[in-house]
Amino acid sequence: MPTPLTSATHTRRSTFRIAGFAAVGAVAVSGLAGCSGGDDTASLEPPDPLIAQADRARNDAALATAAVAAMPDRSGALNLITAERTAHADALAAEIARLVGVLEDGSAPTTRSLTTSAPPAPVAPPSLDELRARLTESGRTAAALARSLSGYRAGLLGSISAACTTEVGVLLR
Repeated sequence: MPTPLTSATHTRRSTFRIAGFAAVGAVAVSGLAGCSGGDDTASLEPPDPLIAQADRARNDAALATAAVAAMPDRSGALNLITAERTAHADALAAEIARLVGVLEDGSAPTTRSLTTSAPPAPVAPPSLDELRARLTESGRTAAALARSLSGYRAGLLGSISAACTTEVGVLLR
């Protein structure tokens, strides 16, 4: 009768030894997986292109404010556009801050700006066509970004896109 080449029997000691090595290996692998090669500021990178959208909204608001001086007969519509685009920038900044969250000590991260850059410098009053083109482009970029996101953020950008399109189609006609 032929004998098997290897023994299929394991002693109790060898079974515990294998289980111990497996447990130590699992702990080591999970410990190494938690380590990152990057620095701690990597988590403070801009979360997404919402920052650019917030900057764009603030710039649009500044353009609409400047346009009031050149077109006082349209001041009501231009002031409404300024208010809406400022509200868009504020909503985007709030979403960015929500996404970034707070640090362990309860403070907000300070190495990166959670809001947008400094308020836009005073600008020359744009023509009506320039403002229409700017708001049309803002609506298009918000719509394109909304299609690439999901959930609340996609809805927020979709709403911003619709508002920009309405501002051009209704308020600036």
